[in-house]
Amino acid sequence: METGLAILAVLIFLYAALATKLGRWSVTMPMVFVVVGYVLGPGGTGLLPIAPEAESIKTLTELTLALLLFADASTLSLGEARDDAGLPARLLGIGLPLTLVCGAIMTLILLPQEGIAFAFLLGAILAPTDAALGLPIFNNPSVPVRIRRALNIESGLNDGIATPFVLFFLAFAAATETQSHSNWISSALFEIGMAVVAAVAVGVIGAWLLGQTSRRGWTSESTEPIAILGLALAAYFGSVAVGGNGFIAAFAGGIIFRAASRGRFVEPTEFTETFGSFLSLMVWAIFGATLVTYITLHSGGWHPFVYAICSLTIVRMLPVALAMKGAGMRRDTVGLMGWFGPRGLASVVFTLLAVLRFQEASRSTETLITTATWTILLSVIAHGLSAGPLSGWYARRLAAAETAPNELVDMPELRRRRTVLVGSPKT
Repeated sequence: METGLAILAVLIFLYAALATKLGRWSVTMPMVFVVVGYVLGPGGTGLLPIAPEAESIKTLTELTLALLLFADASTLSLGEARDDAGLPARLLGIGLPLTLVCGAIMTLILLPQEGIAFAFLLGAILAPTDAALGLPIFNNPSVPVRIRRALNIESGLNDGIATPFVLFFLAFAAATETQSHSNWISSALFEIGMAVVAAVAVGVIGAWLLGQTSRRGWTSESTEPIAILGLALAAYFGSVAVGGNGFIAAFAGGIIFRAASRGRFVEPTEFTETFGSFLSLMVWAIFGATLVTYITLHSGGWHPFVYAICSLTIVRMLPVALAMKGAGMRRDTVGLMGWFGPRGLASVVFTLLAVLRFQEASRSTETLITTATWTILLSVIAHGLSAGPLSGWYARRLAAAETAPNELVDMPELRRRRTVLVGSPKT
């Protein structure tokens, strides 16, 4: 185990040292560390003999997502996006629910034996998007600001919005297997309620205390980031301690903290985002070592692979097209926005959580693992490789347009998200 961890540490160093160069070749961080995890894991050299049900793996993956949810929620300025809120509102208010429903319908078509609870659970697991898998699109100045802002806000909020749905449908699927239908709704509502209580307490009290200590000079620029990291951890672990959902608490706590502090601590929060991004390297390695290894040993038939292809195309692109109807966007814009819905870290963590819950309920995990893993793996490859070329193609088409399209309406830039350790160019 120690040898595997030492090799992983060296590879983290080498990747970070070469990240920008690799980014020019469309080689992303998830690509690298999925391969690293697979090679070092049980399916390769066996130097990292880890299993998805290990408590340490569960804690690490959950903590990573919680930190990034808190960081996204507390650094994404909804006020700055207010002047052009229509596009992200369409993606989140129409596109996200339709994606979940379309994913469920596709599951019922291809995997009808799994039932309706499983169908909606899989749709919820694979609904969130991850900006880190398509940074050449999200951070390319040649792509109109309006489009990048919309995708940026969508990916920053949809994993947090999807979390309650994952919680509900996971409880439903587990109850279906154990025949305990009586209390799954009340249990899920209790988890959400306690998460909100923890989020309010951490967000409001944390913002007030940090504001007071900062105003009095009792803290400094070097210690504020540590204090905010502590708040993110308090939201997650505090919620879990009282029976709430840690992800909902982290996401809601970040929103409340930013609102209560009036956005004063955006820069110190970047430390939490950086730490979460570092942990995400390990999560992608875990994904390669456990879930990718699993699908190489269990074929699962052709249905999961076909579902994965449909999930990245029809299930995402049709809802986006419907959400953008009447928005005045070009067809190539709608196609680009529909394609760049990469499935990433949130889907990995939700899959691992569902696997553990299914095992507790004595329900088979094969279909869940193979379908979700194929979808995420294909997304890592397809979206990573296509982001650079497609962003260049799209920018050239807009430049050649005879009349100024609506996409080119001038808007202020939003803060770039998750550029740490993902091969984005230096600015």
